Amino acid sequence: MPQAARLLIIDDDANTLASLSRAFRLAGHEVTVCDSAVRALEILKKEEFDLIFSDVVMPNKDGLALLADIKAAGVETPVVMMSGQAHIEMAIKATRLGAIDFLEKPISTDKLLLTVQNAMKLSRLEEENATLRQRLGGAEIIFRGESMRKLIAQVERVAASESRVCILGETGTGKELIARTLHEKSPRGRSGGPFITLNCAAVPAELIESELFGHEKGSFTGAGARHIGKVEQANGGTLFLDEIGDMPLNMQAKLLRVLEQSEVERIGGDKPVKVSVRVIVATHRNLEEQVRAGTFRQDLFHRIYVFPVALPPLRERREDIPPLIEHFAAQITQQNGWKPITFTADAVTQLQSFEWRGNIRELRNVVERLLLFSEDDTVNADTITKALPAVGDPSVGSSNAAGSGNLSSRVEQFEREQILAEIKRQNHHITNTAKALGLERSHLYKKCQQLGIDLAERRKN
Repeated sequence: MPQAARLLIIDDDANTLASLSRAFRLAGHEVTVCDSAVRALEILKKEEFDLIFSDVVMPNKDGLALLADIKAAGVETPVVMMSGQAHIEMAIKATRLGAIDFLEKPISTDKLLLTVQNAMKLSRLEEENATLRQRLGGAEIIFRGESMRKLIAQVERVAASESRVCILGETGTGKELIARTLHEKSPRGRSGGPFITLNCAAVPAELIESELFGHEKGSFTGAGARHIGKVEQANGGTLFLDEIGDMPLNMQAKLLRVLEQSEVERIGGDKPVKVSVRVIVATHRNLEEQVRAGTFRQDLFHRIYVFPVALPPLRERREDIPPLIEHFAAQITQQNGWKPITFTADAVTQLQSFEWRGNIRELRNVVERLLLFSEDDTVNADTITKALPAVGDPSVGSSNAAGSGNLSSRVEQFEREQILAEIKRQNHHITNTAKALGLERSHLYKKCQQLGIDLAERRKN
């Protein structure tokens, strides 16, 4: 049975008040009515409601002015505007002022009850997400669906232990965010222990040992001073090894020794250093297949694969896209000092239909692009068509939004061709390739992973 809601209805027409209140009360809702905006503000000072319905055209103070006053007073109750003289400019203005919906009179009973039901669901989900964000500390994990709810429950459960965690998922799914949450919710994180990260794919093979274990002054050419490695830096805290599947085999053996003996020896050092480190790893690769292929040590696999956490790609959790869009839009507008910009329901629905091969990272980039293309305070379907012509064209087919021929795939193909051509021109020297393309080395590695370019395999060839 739908949850009963406390409703405030504001309209200067007595017949409208009578018909709406009758329909809502028959459905089990509590209803308060008033015939003026001034009276409504007085009521809102004394009582709280789950949802407000307000007419637009009223004497003395109209509904849009009332909506502005409600928001200025800090009242967070969602507001639905109604009008028998509706036009698009009025609806846009109401949305900009903060209305969650705009209904044109006459309104059917089914439409009214569905509006209440949807508003109650949205309010409940916002409360749940706020609670979850608070429980998860500083990490902003935004979700709505049951699959992520269960996954976060697993993360919270294992966070309190010293168990090693292996985070699995495609590029852009938020693996580092999960790792940070594991640390923050652990005794090590709560006591102020460090969280140290190393992307195994972004460090040249000849430098990764020094990055991990450190070196003594003069231990090799260019070692002008002692360097403390990531393992020692993480002492008393957590070491996050991203893209562990790209770690060279010889380094895998040395890492295994650290995990088994809880000690590290710097390059050129003459004695081991004891460390207390919790290791969390992540990869977009299939480690079990790598073990069978001989590119990943089986003994190391069993050491790190104690508690696997598999992050689903965004295309398998489409119900999380609306709150992610809202979060990114608020984040980006705040960072740039822009006025708030909202996404219409049809724009959100259209974005939910895309494939999102770049996952959450790609979604954030697209949201930023759409905000830049918005001509007012709203992103709608037309904005998507302007910013992303191919994916915004219904003739393309939304279910194949990331397939061949659309803008997204053309951009990816162009980037892939340019990177491969530059790699060849630089004789497979990755640092020079990154410089030539104007990228950081780590950014080039991430871009290659996203585009399916295996740099290790290309060096072999």
